Amino acid sequence: MNKWSTTLIIALVTLATIGLMVIQVYWIRDAVKVKQAVFLRDLDQAMTNAIYELDKLRLEDRLKKQRQMYKQNHGIYELYDSLNNLLSTGIASINTISEINYILNRTNSIVNRANWQLSINNTESEPGSFLVSNKDLIDSIITYQLRKHNVKTLHEFGIYSPATNSMLVQRTGAYPDKLLKEAYVYDLAPISSLFAPPNKLLLYFPYEKGFIARQIWKLLAVSIFLFLVIIFSFSFSIHIINRQKKLSVMKNDFINNMTHEFKTPISTIALACEALKDEDLKHIAEVYNNYIGVINEENSRLKSMAEQILQTAIIDKGQLKLKKTLLDVNELIVNATSSKKMAIEKKGGTIELQLKASKSVLKADTVHLTNVFINLLDNAIKYNLNKPHVIINTINKNGDLLIRVQDNGIGISKSNQKKIFEKLYRVPTGNVHNFKGFGLGLSYVKAILDLHKGDVKVDSDIEKGSTFTIRLPLKTKSNEEKK
Repeated sequence: MNKWSTTLIIALVTLATIGLMVIQVYWIRDAVKVKQAVFLRDLDQAMTNAIYELDKLRLEDRLKKQRQMYKQNHGIYELYDSLNNLLSTGIASINTISEINYILNRTNSIVNRANWQLSINNTESEPGSFLVSNKDLIDSIITYQLRKHNVKTLHEFGIYSPATNSMLVQRTGAYPDKLLKEAYVYDLAPISSLFAPPNKLLLYFPYEKGFIARQIWKLLAVSIFLFLVIIFSFSFSIHIINRQKKLSVMKNDFINNMTHEFKTPISTIALACEALKDEDLKHIAEVYNNYIGVINEENSRLKSMAEQILQTAIIDKGQLKLKKTLLDVNELIVNATSSKKMAIEKKGGTIELQLKASKSVLKADTVHLTNVFINLLDNAIKYNLNKPHVIINTINKNGDLLIRVQDNGIGISKSNQKKIFEKLYRVPTGNVHNFKGFGLGLSYVKAILDLHKGDVKVDSDIEKGSTFTIRLPLKTKSNEEKK
């Protein structure tokens, strides 16, 4: 799959994903509108019933007061008649001052009683008195009807009088401005006068939007989940495509490098074999032995490269089994450097050992741990344009054994340091092909150290060399024997 086709597929999938999201948003918006319409319908039904109940109670209260007023007014008329009789008959029969005081006292008593009854009648006949004195009853009627019609959210109500331009009563008094500006308005029956403007029942829901949203929370949850799944799947697919492209490039590079690496020793062996066919060379022992030595050396090189590839395949399959034994890492490093002494001296370089770790015995696989040090030494020698100078030191820190391999090679850029332990990855060198390899060495190093419960880090700068730090958990010989 070429670059343009990959880009086209990604663009099409992106557009399709965006289109699905837009359609889903429209569906959710329509669902919200439907739920809002249902909310308004249920609210209208609930308030129609609530206002009917409220108006019926107000009318009953009004009729009851009218009957009481009739009885009370009738009593007042009787009091006035008593007062007239007292004044007309009592004055004529006054003989003493005490009789005058008696008549005055009775007169004041009758007048005060009449005035008191009139004040009660006037107070009870004021419009809105029932609404003011029965706030809890009104609230219970409204709450019952709202719950009955599934409007189960916090509400605030108020009774507003257009005649006095004032709020007669509020449920809690917490939302006065909201009641006047954003509330649902319903007319109450004009009980006191048919020509007076009716009082208004104002109803406000502080959490109306949240209540409607909860009605479709399942749809919202499923939609959000699907959005996340689509985004994650799309992102993961792009990641996999890019990774596969990189792996494809790395695999092609690996095949090219492997072909080149194998071609050189094979060609050398072929030339040596052709030369050995010459009968005259058989009589020259020194030349004959040199060709035999070249064949053995190149054969060992081929064997080493094949072994490296096979070991990497085994590690990838998880089939590598370590043969751990107690060993001294300091001695292992000495042996590994001895095997590379000739190679570094051939380039005019040196290896300096600073084995300061007092505790260097641990349980590990001798062969693979030796290969780890040899790989690092090979890189220190190979990736060096000058005379290689390699420093290997060991120390103990926090119960671990630290091994540092420092070189003066070409160095590694910061961007490549995160990738050098990936399989088949090789630091780009442009069109320069001075450095051979498969890109398997450092990935092998990391895999082996992971199997030993250790790790490896690199610190490097371009043209200033690199320092590889290996950490291995330390186990003393005595502890191992106890186990």
